[in-house]
Amino acid sequence: MKKVLFLILTFCVSLTIAYAQKEMRLLRFPTINGNTVVFTYAGDLYSVDSKGGTARKLTNDVGTEVFPKFSPDGKYIAFTGQYDGNTEVYLIPAEGGTPKRLTFTPTLGRDDVSDRMGPNNIVTGWKDNKTIVFRTRGWEFNDMKGKLFTVTIDGGDPIQVPLPRGGFNSYSPDGSKLAYNRMFREFRTWKRYRGGQADDVWIYDFKSKKTENITNNPAQDIFPMWSGDKVYFISDRDSRMNLFSYNLTTKETKKLTDFKDFDIKFPSLGDKAIVFENGGYIYSFDLATEKVSKHTISIDVDFVSGRGGLIDVSKNVTNFDISPDGKRGLFGARGEIFTVPVKNGPTRNLTNSSGIHERSSKWSPDGKWIAFISDESGEDEIYIIPQDGSAKATKLTSGGDTYKYGFIWSPDSKKLLWNDKKQRLQFVDIDSKKVTIVDEAEAWEITSFDWSPDSKWISFSKPEVEMMTKIYLYSLESNKSTPITDGWYNSTSPTFSDDGKYLFFTSQRSFSPSYGWTEWNHIYQDMSKIYLVTLSSETKSPFEPKSDEVTIKEKPSEDDKGKGDKPKDDKKSSSDVTVKVDLNGIVNRIIELPISASNYFNLTSAGSKLYYNRNGSKDQKSKLMFYDFEKLAETEVGELDRKSTRLNSSH
Repeated sequence: MKKVLFLILTFCVSLTIAYAQKEMRLLRFPTINGNTVVFTYAGDLYSVDSKGGTARKLTNDVGTEVFPKFSPDGKYIAFTGQYDGNTEVYLIPAEGGTPKRLTFTPTLGRDDVSDRMGPNNIVTGWKDNKTIVFRTRGWEFNDMKGKLFTVTIDGGDPIQVPLPRGGFNSYSPDGSKLAYNRMFREFRTWKRYRGGQADDVWIYDFKSKKTENITNNPAQDIFPMWSGDKVYFISDRDSRMNLFSYNLTTKETKKLTDFKDFDIKFPSLGDKAIVFENGGYIYSFDLATEKVSKHTISIDVDFVSGRGGLIDVSKNVTNFDISPDGKRGLFGARGEIFTVPVKNGPTRNLTNSSGIHERSSKWSPDGKWIAFISDESGEDEIYIIPQDGSAKATKLTSGGDTYKYGFIWSPDSKKLLWNDKKQRLQFVDIDSKKVTIVDEAEAWEITSFDWSPDSKWISFSKPEVEMMTKIYLYSLESNKSTPITDGWYNSTSPTFSDDGKYLFFTSQRSFSPSYGWTEWNHIYQDMSKIYLVTLSSETKSPFEPKSDEVTIKEKPSEDDKGKGDKPKDDKKSSSDVTVKVDLNGIVNRIIELPISASNYFNLTSAGSKLYYNRNGSKDQKSKLMFYDFEKLAETEVGELDRKSTRLNSSH
């Protein structure tokens, strides 16, 4: 019995230890000295033995601490931190301590770690045991350019490195030369980029004032690290970012690692090894043996940011809609789907799914369903759920292979139409769950599309390879697409009229050049107007000439007496509309609306009126307008904030 209890106790202890020492991921910006590795996790600095184990927290401010770098003697750690509002250079003892601020720069709006050109005042390394090197954008109007400065551990005024610009760098052991990148674009994570911003590693000689390119390769060659007679760097010349070395004596370039799945990120040179991140884990490359080892690191803290709690999601609304009868509002907020009553009743969280992200929710036209996109399966899929939350959500799509942008319901509430990152336009039948591909673009993504009122036609704008964007009509009956505009002019934002007679769209067909004051050259602005095409050849133009004629009132017959006049109801629902399309000659039935050339978007048909936003060069603010086809007149509704007009709209 004692043996059994001992085995059970041992098993429980083993489980506890295994849980406490769970290997962590998303470890970033490592640096190494001797047997100590320091890295960033969740915006704080941690220290751990190079053999791995449980890391010790060095900083705990609400701001972010990134890019730690050990001094050559291992006594200090310089890093980029956000303690006093700005992103500045700070210093702490290697074992931890009170951070000391070393730089003071004005707020530039360039402090975000997610900035595609990187945050401001990035610590890139040390020149010697007392001098820190950092890259700053504080002296450049263009935030794509950065300059290199040094600051001592005692503080004082920074001194510029005598180079016009620079990124990551490393001094030679004697401090007489500098290996550096001219650009800084590690946060702009383009894969296999071979353009003009692809960095090389350059060596600048402070004595001779000469610069030498030691990589000279179309690929990205970044993060130079000078050790002895070698300059180490990472490059994606073989598709993935791997570690290379350049021998300054033999001029030989050698590949040292061969990672296939993930790029090497943010390598840092230590006294005996190079440490780097790969796939969220930390690895080191031993300079003597040239062997790579992975560090198994655990973090034993409270992880308070991961706990549950009550959160005011009203400040995180990402999309909104309204029920067809206008009695409840639909909101997507912080990955959940809510419906809110206009006056009476409770707010309902329809999904209530911690750890799952639901977005892009829309109410079906018949009011029965709410559709949304969810990553519950690990990929973006489309779901529907009863609007009152009376049943679980039903998954309509499967096998997701890319990001789904958004969707719109068909007017009969039987289908959902969406676009995706693979440049496809597809719809799914909610009863059969059958997915149909409408079209797939080659040049770019299909971003604007619409359903006809009878749900039998789809209009969409498709970017073309060797011509401008065209408008197409897709028939659900024949499963065929037909272009209704030519490729001479860019045409987008197709929108069906409520009665199904017209298709509206915007097109850049107005050419009115203006000339500059300082040089005799012309520019084209406000090139767009709104156009319509009559879908049926029998439909007359709304702008055909009219003539007022005398109406002769006839005497009512004996049979008609006493019946009285009956009110007419011309209003039709979408289910009553039948859209007739004559594709033959449809390109020649395009009609221009008599409005000024400008920039138009967000076309929406409502009865006899077409609503739209106008934001041209002569408009101080974006304007909401409508065109009345009964009065044949344009009316301005009001001005809008420019930022508020670009709503997440698919049509």
